[in-house]
Amino acid sequence: MELGSVFLVLAVLVIVGIYLYAPFTERVVQTDMDESHEISALKAERDRVITALQELDFDFRLGKIPAEDYPEQRNTLLQKGADVLRQLDEMNTEFSALLSKENSAANSESKIKNDELESMLAARRKEKQSKSAGFCPQCGKPVLATDSFCPACGKALA
Repeated sequence: MELGSVFLVLAVLVIVGIYLYAPFTERVVQTDMDESHEISALKAERDRVITALQELDFDFRLGKIPAEDYPEQRNTLLQKGADVLRQLDEMNTEFSALLSKENSAANSESKIKNDELESMLAARRKEKQSKSAGFCPQCGKPVLATDSFCPACGKALA
């Protein structure tokens, strides 16, 4: 058997091995995406409960809800909110543990990226400062050098 044919067989075996290993790496990504979807759903539920509490308080102040029903409804919503926050804390600790493992591996790359990011931020700040023309003399809101009128109050700028 020639040396070229041995290399060809090894190359085919490596390609087949990579092909067979690919689904295992996709499942890890899918698991991470499922966890992030669960976290998003919990955050949406938290926002919904907060909004419901605000509406309940507002309706009680307006007199739409009887005084005897208000504490029970409020306690129910507070319990739901506490459950959601508890679940969210559990998910965040698990998710942050996974992220910390990934971040420790990419820490050396992040130093290079941090320098690039800092230079981009400095350039952006410099660009933004050159556009600013100060503040409106009437309302005090910030205005740009290209503004002829204040965007907040409409006063003509000289």
